[in-house]
Amino acid sequence: MNAQRHVITDPLDPTKAHVSKRAHQASTGQITIITKNGCALAQPGTAGQHRGQRIGVMKGKLTVPEDFDAPLPDEVLDTFQKALI
Repeated sequence: MNAQRHVITDPLDPTKAHVSKRAHQASTGQITIITKNGCALAQPGTAGQHRGQRIGVMKGKLTVPEDFDAPLPDEVLDTFQKALI
């Protein structure tokens, strides 16, 4: 990313009319400070890149018991039923 190093100070009202332009500028690394009555309110920037979790990352590291999908004991089921009442 080739970020521009100069800062743009932009009043709030014109910024509201050009949100997509300001969002694009932020995504390119340009620094914009939104102001109201000469006071800084916000500095839009990129949210970062989502890296997501790789599928299969835990393969071979977990053991699922044979009775994993067996019915729950009556005591456990009763506890859930009481919580719903």
